[in-house]
Amino acid sequence: MQRPAVTAALAAAALVLTAGCSSGSSDAPDNGKSAESSPAPSDKTSTGKPRAGDAPPEKGSAKVTKTLAENLKSPWGLAPLPSGDLLVSSRDEGTITRVDGETGKKTELGSVPGVSPAGEGGLMGLALSPSYASDHMVYAYFTTESDNRVARMLYDEKKPSGQQLGAPDTVFKGIPKGTIHNGGRIAFGPDKMLYAGTGETGETGLAQDKKSLGGKILRLTPDGDPAPGNPFDDSPVYSYGHRNVQGLAWDEEKRLWAAEFGQDTWDELNEIKAGDNYGWPEVEGKGSQEGFHDPVAQWKTSEASPSGIAYAEGSVWMAGLRGERLWRIAVRGVDGTPKPQSFLKEEHGRLRTVVAAGGDKLWLVTSETDSRGTPEKGDDKILEVTVK
Repeated sequence: MQRPAVTAALAAAALVLTAGCSSGSSDAPDNGKSAESSPAPSDKTSTGKPRAGDAPPEKGSAKVTKTLAENLKSPWGLAPLPSGDLLVSSRDEGTITRVDGETGKKTELGSVPGVSPAGEGGLMGLALSPSYASDHMVYAYFTTESDNRVARMLYDEKKPSGQQLGAPDTVFKGIPKGTIHNGGRIAFGPDKMLYAGTGETGETGLAQDKKSLGGKILRLTPDGDPAPGNPFDDSPVYSYGHRNVQGLAWDEEKRLWAAEFGQDTWDELNEIKAGDNYGWPEVEGKGSQEGFHDPVAQWKTSEASPSGIAYAEGSVWMAGLRGERLWRIAVRGVDGTPKPQSFLKEEHGRLRTVVAAGGDKLWLVTSETDSRGTPEKGDDKILEVTVK
């Protein structure tokens, strides 16, 4: 796998963006303080269980307070800008649109060249450079005719609408592509490294093959090199044994959480540890088998089919596609196995992406126009949700 040389230096404060096809059936959705030499976060936590401490309320709540934007087409990735506005990707159209955080006004930045939408592939996850304030770089995970890859683009607000995105600068390529299970979520962690959730494209053997990029969580420098401190020598692989990761988020303890689609039985929320094997295809859900890391929580695929996750108010919030609901999993200060709660069941259709908006606010993106939804239920929206 080759990558072009990239010269832009990326440093400064990290902007963490939170943003994993449940079953193989037709119901499946498509889907710092440290320098580069710093180790990956959370490596010293090895219990795989939420820790004791200051727990959130036993019973939470989630209420939609407003509809920010409507008439979106196959929305997938969502990246909050420092101004409070949002960038949203269209998986099938290959475009990025800016949404005013107050009025919901939409302005198309432009199309991303090279995107080849098909099945569950297309333009998916978005993330801002850790030094976005100075370099104005937007990262995107997308499907091409040959692979899935990550590229970054200069966002120039001074240019006319539709022409504000610079040419994609590929920082990492060669991730296997398929009609299904393309992964797609990217996010910069507290360590300023770029994490990417990938899928095994329906070829289950890729998940256990540590030399393959499919069915993994990858950890990269902003320039696309294997990040220092990764568990396998000169490899971007951070964890393996995944089926299709589309949700990534960190809590205040810098623990990495990931949502993952199961096949026919169990969807998962995992606490990710460097180098651990999460079992697919040998184990689905909690198998209690030596050598495999069990999920912290699991759901029937009909109840979840999770995509994006976010962390807020001491809980991981997980968007459900087939399940058409928002799940709350309290993880801060919870001793033992958390008890998930669901909200907004079948009120807004399929839910694709959820992003922390500060304090007790979330942005929630619906997904009825992704070929698996029911467009007659209404167009896709960005909702503001208050949670506790």
